[in-house]
Amino acid sequence: MTIVMERARPKYDACVETPAQENESCMLDTQFAHGDEAALKAAYDAHGALIYTFCKRSVDAESAADLTQEVFLAAWKARDRFDPSRGSLAGWLMGITKNKVIDLHRHRGRRVTEAPLSIDAIGAEPAVGIDQMADQMLLVDALRDLPDRSRQVVELAFFDDLTHQQIADQCDLPLGTVKSDIRRGLQKLRHHLETADV
Repeated sequence: MTIVMERARPKYDACVETPAQENESCMLDTQFAHGDEAALKAAYDAHGALIYTFCKRSVDAESAADLTQEVFLAAWKARDRFDPSRGSLAGWLMGITKNKVIDLHRHRGRRVTEAPLSIDAIGAEPAVGIDQMADQMLLVDALRDLPDRSRQVVELAFFDDLTHQQIADQCDLPLGTVKSDIRRGLQKLRHHLETADV
């Protein structure tokens, strides 16, 4: 059993030390927070499918479409409360979405624990809680956004339970590169899953 001690995490700017493709996401988050109107469409293009899919797994298709629109409208109205240094835009939008889904279920007189939620595409149990489903969907979304090599080493480390040295040997990479890729990948995943106050 290995015990890993995590150092106190300094507050960091999500844009620091990120590859070029991740910089686009960071720029979008910043532009959205500053009220750039083009960022609203870009945010919808980037995250609309994630939000709609979550809604569709929580409610009927018609309500899911309406909720998706409501989420982006609410997010745009509250954009001054979004802080990109505290979490990703996707995570913040998912937080708003969870609240909208819960509100809709309550309005319909259903307890949230009774809400039928399915995430078959991710391969988990057929019915999970709203928070768990949102976290799983954000994690899949974040993994998809990692550069190929980073995604591969993170998956080998956490899904295949390989050591850093085993990953280095299997991928023909220097050990230091594997460690750096995992560290940066985990920072990106952590930031993607963090949500600013909704």
